[in-house]
Amino acid sequence: MRLLTTLVLLLLLRSAEPRRGPRSGAAERGAGGRVRGRGRAGVMRRQTQECKEYIEAGEKYLDCQDRQLTNVMQDWPKDIQHLLLARNKIQVLRDNMFSQFTQLKSLDLQQNDISMVEDGAFSGLSQLTTLLLQHNGLKTASEEVLLPLPRLTYLRIYDNPWRCHCSLDSLVRTLQVPSNRNLGNYAKCAEPPSLWGQKLKKLNVESLCADDNQVDRRPGVGEDRQPRPPPIKVKPDATSMCHTYMHPKPLLDCSNKGAGSEEAQMLKVTFDLQEYPSMITGNDICGSEEHAQNLNNIPSDLPSDIVKMDLSSNSIKHLRPKQFLLSKDLKLLNLSSNSLQRIDIGAFVGLLYLRELDLSNNSLHYFQYGVLEDLYFLRKLKLENNPWICDYNIHYLIYWLKHHPGVFYTGLTCSEPQEFRGWRVEDYVKTYNGECPMDKQTGGMDTGQGGQGGTENEAQEVVGEMGDGHGELLPRPLKQKPKKFEIIRLS
Repeated sequence: MRLLTTLVLLLLLRSAEPRRGPRSGAAERGAGGRVRGRGRAGVMRRQTQECKEYIEAGEKYLDCQDRQLTNVMQDWPKDIQHLLLARNKIQVLRDNMFSQFTQLKSLDLQQNDISMVEDGAFSGLSQLTTLLLQHNGLKTASEEVLLPLPRLTYLRIYDNPWRCHCSLDSLVRTLQVPSNRNLGNYAKCAEPPSLWGQKLKKLNVESLCADDNQVDRRPGVGEDRQPRPPPIKVKPDATSMCHTYMHPKPLLDCSNKGAGSEEAQMLKVTFDLQEYPSMITGNDICGSEEHAQNLNNIPSDLPSDIVKMDLSSNSIKHLRPKQFLLSKDLKLLNLSSNSLQRIDIGAFVGLLYLRELDLSNNSLHYFQYGVLEDLYFLRKLKLENNPWICDYNIHYLIYWLKHHPGVFYTGLTCSEPQEFRGWRVEDYVKTYNGECPMDKQTGGMDTGQGGQGGTENEAQEVVGEMGDGHGELLPRPLKQKPKKFEIIRLS
């Protein structure tokens, strides 16, 4: 009996052990709220660590772009001078949101979901000179937002659906102060319909409140029943097609705006411009069918303070005169991987300080005479993967390069005709005056067809210039006769 009792007790104890396990696990989970909290804090710390911190030109940058952030983290370094928060999920800028970063000189908040900025959002940023808020959902803001920023020099607020009503009056007046020439450039009204598309910098301030009054005074016509204006033709411009980055150097990024790109596919929407225009935002315009098509022309309204411009991987075929006239500070221009076939004389007018020009991966055959004359200080010219035709038209390019020895260039190789394919264009030009094979068979004899005389030393000089690479392939130069002059005595 005792043996049986002992066995029953052992079985009961063993069966109780699994039940204690869950209770123990539950207890862990009960206290585990704190464990998971520590885990979340760890995730936040890892997220902070994902932000790239670096120093350039002696100033500290914190790059937190593309991090899906909805707020500013309190454990970020306080001594940063440039904070990059582009392409996140921030919706509202709260009071004192950045007050801990008292040394900030630039704040990049473009391409978020910002729809509201509280008046004290930028409190404490007395050193800030650059504020980027373009490509967001802002409809209204007041002058109070800018009061904590006495040193603000650059303000970008375009591609926001601004409601040009009384609530925007103080901000518009501030933007239009003559000394604020770089504040709010290119920003446009999205509503009301009577002001749609007008720039805030050029807006008649008196019309902001007048338009509201007119809506209420018209008998039988409410705000929701305003007459539709005629359709407006939307033209691609730099503010809707491209993105601007001010640090470390002002960059206009218009690259890869083709319809096949991922960004264009995301932005592609259809809408009828005859519908109520106030419902059309800057993002809608950017995503219209016209804008979803390949970028096949240089955008209009190019910013004048851009140092680098990237127009690569588009479908631009033709550069017309004076399209970069206002980009006087441009130092780097990337036009690679387009479909460039023609560059007009005067296309580079205004680019006095351009240092680097990338024309690789295009369809250029030659340059017209005079195309490069405006590039006084060019130092690097990329020409790879163009079907250069080695005939008389190619001579201008070699002539210009010869007289600008400080220009480093690459990719100048003959594509046509067949007999010169693969030759360096410089080598082709050196042999341009060589005799044709048929003349070579005659032994250089005068055929009576106006043959030209010369010396054997001249032929040796040309071959010497060629070097050993193609010397054995070169024909001798045509012999030239001295020119005859007739002297006429005038009485």
